[in-house]
Amino acid sequence: MDALGGTRIRREATPATVNLRRCKLVVVKGTQRGTEFVVGGDVLRVGKAPENDLVIADETVSRVHFEIVRDAKGYLVRDLHSTNGTFLDGAEIKEAYLRAGSVVAAGAVELKFTPFEERIEILPSEKEVLGEMVGRSTAMREIFGLIERIAPTDATVLIEGETGTGKDMIARTLHLLSRRKDAPFVVVDCGAVAGTLIESELFGHEKGAFTGAHAARQGAFELAHGGTVFLDELGELSLDLQPKLLRVLEQRELRRVGGAKTQKVDLRVIAATRKDLRSEVEKGKFREDLYFRLNVVPITAPSLRDRKEDVPRLIDHFLERLTPAGAATPVLTDTTRAALYAHDWPGNVRELRNVIERALALGSDPGALVAPLGSGGAARSIAAEMVEFAPGVSYRDTKDRFTEAFERRYLSWLLRRADGNISKAARDADMDRKYLHKLLRKYGIDAAEVSDD
Repeated sequence: MDALGGTRIRREATPATVNLRRCKLVVVKGTQRGTEFVVGGDVLRVGKAPENDLVIADETVSRVHFEIVRDAKGYLVRDLHSTNGTFLDGAEIKEAYLRAGSVVAAGAVELKFTPFEERIEILPSEKEVLGEMVGRSTAMREIFGLIERIAPTDATVLIEGETGTGKDMIARTLHLLSRRKDAPFVVVDCGAVAGTLIESELFGHEKGAFTGAHAARQGAFELAHGGTVFLDELGELSLDLQPKLLRVLEQRELRRVGGAKTQKVDLRVIAATRKDLRSEVEKGKFREDLYFRLNVVPITAPSLRDRKEDVPRLIDHFLERLTPAGAATPVLTDTTRAALYAHDWPGNVRELRNVIERALALGSDPGALVAPLGSGGAARSIAAEMVEFAPGVSYRDTKDRFTEAFERRYLSWLLRRADGNISKAARDADMDRKYLHKLLRKYGIDAAEVSDD
């Protein structure tokens, strides 16, 4: 367990493991005595109505009697306006935190609460393709193995990683392998929606709720009912909206903007971010309790430079997928493949896909397109100017000199185009902003000085 709660994958041993916090309720008094129910989700509702998670067929139990909600402090039991009340260890309560061995009474029925931690071993998958993802590296096959184990559950997942690493593909694959696969998969890009509209995008709004709200509108959580909602770039969500998101996560209920009615929703939440949310919590930019609720199962999508052995397989995958129907799949030369393999791929898998797609559209050599200063012969002549070949210098040393010369020149060109704006430069290059900062520090390049040249 990490300092802020949740679970983590431990890689210091083989196989890797992930620990999931769970609990179970055992009926110790009543007609269903001996029945056990494992609580794997965030909210468990108990009552005699069929729509409850745990159905207790007893006349002294209300239709929806009580619920158990998992939050940052533990498991909270809350009475839901039952007729006969909810009792915890003999005392009537409205809401209270459960302890190991606590007995909850609903009418004439008593249930014993037992928390436990389920340890799941994560073996690397034997597959090299899972959903839309491709990878034969150990890092990717471990992620495949984790996805295969947790996809059938409703556990909330937090995916972190640089821009272009395929976080959306991980989310989509989790949905496709879940019991919710036939229900909606709704995506909300929290970084692309205007701050004034994101609340409506998530929770919906009623007619007249604000200027321009000419009709009532369902939000992402309503639209995803029964399925999965994927919150991309969650780190961009403003602090004032984070408590409302936390309410949905903990209670699975929402209220539209401008509305008075509370609605229940049944969904799984998967979130992704390129930011380090733990660091954002420490800076006070992200709520600790929300981080805890999201970080039930964390997955870190590796950068492509950290799994270079996947590049050849990815090249073939994109060539097969992106070649127009009826056309022969191009055969790349060893020189082109070597150039693609040697590239650092700051934009990760997305950049590789874009290079292959652009090369197919232009009928050009994809190896030349990894140098964005030009293409074809122009790129090669620029490359020739950047480094001299010398006898007695190894291929590796020559390549390192070429790479350094290219990166220095490319970074200066990129920053001049962006007028020294690092965020814009990172977007233009389809590069993670943190990685761009790393390269600038590596070569001692000052963005302000470059923009003034």
